[in-house]
Amino acid sequence: MLRENLESVEKRIQAACERAGRKREEVTLIAVSKTKPAASIREAMDCGIVDFGENKVQELCGKMEEIQEPLRWHLIGHLQRNKVKYIVDKVCMIHSVDSLRLAQEIQKEAAKRDIVCRILVEVNIGGEETKSGVSREEALPLILEIAKLPNVKVKGLMTVAPPVEKPEEARVYFKEMRTLAQEIREAQIPGVEMEELSMGMTGDFETAIEEGATMVRVGTAIFGARQYPTDL
Repeated sequence: MLRENLESVEKRIQAACERAGRKREEVTLIAVSKTKPAASIREAMDCGIVDFGENKVQELCGKMEEIQEPLRWHLIGHLQRNKVKYIVDKVCMIHSVDSLRLAQEIQKEAAKRDIVCRILVEVNIGGEETKSGVSREEALPLILEIAKLPNVKVKGLMTVAPPVEKPEEARVYFKEMRTLAQEIREAQIPGVEMEELSMGMTGDFETAIEEGATMVRVGTAIFGARQYPTDL
């Protein structure tokens, strides 16, 4: 079933790229494996997937211990400063940097290990009170400050669009993100690269691709509905 799911997602990505006049290789599919067992990840690996997204540091570290093969792990969930030390040298990218204090903690831990950590700045483009991320107006000032940190490399932006009934309704948010990325690119901040636009999930990734997403984070459409522990 997972292989069929992946084939379906791949066809949808390809079609969205064609509609937007883009090349398929411009879009990275990140399989969101949160709450899923290592066996499911291995099944996806057998289908050629190498990019996996996790929300929680503890779960990510556990899976990395279980799966030793070289994969590209992405931390896509909210990151607490006291957890940075556990993953800063393990993930290929942190998608959810939303404050200077968090960036400074990443700088401190990355400097200890003599590495450069690649990050995305999370933007709460819908202005939702329940979501993490900086406002549209706060994004550029924050990036200007992060750019001063030698061991932290801003590679682009990330967002989670507000929940909508139809994917088309999310288009306005994705367009706004694309515009914001272009504004920051034009600012030509030394050391900052607006290469990545991480946006779009199972319900709206095709619309996101049409509006310029370079990374889509797809879980349910690949792995099926998530199973959350009942004793929490």
